[in-house]
Amino acid sequence: MIIKVLGPGCANCKRLEKNVQVAVKELGVDASIEKVTDFKEISKYGVMSTPALVVDDEVKVFGKVAKAEEIKTFLK
Repeated sequence: MIIKVLGPGCANCKRLEKNVQVAVKELGVDASIEKVTDFKEISKYGVMSTPALVVDDEVKVFGKVAKAEEIKTFLK
């Protein structure tokens, strides 16, 4: 599983990344977590507001910091 956190590196982006790490650890899933900060790359996903969460090339949430519990539902 490939999980991407899209955003410029702002505080909300970092919080989302931390929540992703918590969710992955609690579920025990095998996943790689990548940070995408390049706006050209981010725009390829059609995301207009960050942070955004992409799981296996599918945008799951954008424009907010998803909580770990919500992220777990995307990973199951």
